[in-house]
Amino acid sequence: MSTVPQPSFRLLPGSPESPVLLHVPHGSRTIPEEVRGGILLDDGALERELDHITDSHTAELAARAATVCAVRPWSYVNALSRLVVDPERFPDEREEMRAVGMGAVYTHTTHRERLRGPGFDQRPLLERYFHPYAHAMTEAVDARIAATGRAVIVDVHSYPTAPLPYELHGTGPRPPICLGTDPFHTPPELRSLAEAAFARFGGTGVDSPFAGTYVPLKHYGTDRRVSALMIEIRRDTYMSEPGGPAGPELDALAEALAELVEAVGRPSSRPGAR
Repeated sequence: MSTVPQPSFRLLPGSPESPVLLHVPHGSRTIPEEVRGGILLDDGALERELDHITDSHTAELAARAATVCAVRPWSYVNALSRLVVDPERFPDEREEMRAVGMGAVYTHTTHRERLRGPGFDQRPLLERYFHPYAHAMTEAVDARIAATGRAVIVDVHSYPTAPLPYELHGTGPRPPICLGTDPFHTPPELRSLAEAAFARFGGTGVDSPFAGTYVPLKHYGTDRRVSALMIEIRRDTYMSEPGGPAGPELDALAEALAELVEAVGRPSSRPGAR
């Protein structure tokens, strides 16, 4: 846990001509001390929860991929745990995960136990962390559109081999690579490029066990210049579960992610244009 104030995100510059933003929202375990005080779990239980909820090594994966790309993508990385706020949730009643206490501010754990008290006021966390994160991500997307005419958001996630109790759609297939799509922002070309890049890992699936992808609300459902895809990697593919070290497959995954980034970043490839 952190004892000093931490920035809630990092924007890592890429090449000016790249339209790609690698987004890593769930890879950190850092919880500022002032946020830790509102969490009910003791230290041991909190560490176990972080093992389950954190997309471990995804920031390292994105960094390795960016390094080997001829045209470096931009990267937007959440520096704090999703137990602080989850920047990918809708902040209102549109968010289906509110049904299990895991909206923009979680009140329950992956095992549906209490994380915060019943009367917890979520507004300070939304104001301090959620809204600035969303605003900065919106600006990053706008900057890619201004520079290149489009933005391609590639969301980098992982998920456990066995479903956790909080999952609303945990009974479906759990392939090595799950591609989360959006009917408006994920054109078929983008999905096809991802399927080709990750085919070597034993198969890809679509929208199971997790669906959708992240697009700033300013652009969501209205701006076709923004295309997006979520990459969900089953954790046994590259690490020891639930929160253990990464294995050698992390390098191969970084190569596949770099292949996808370079394919969608080429001027001749415009998966967002329809």
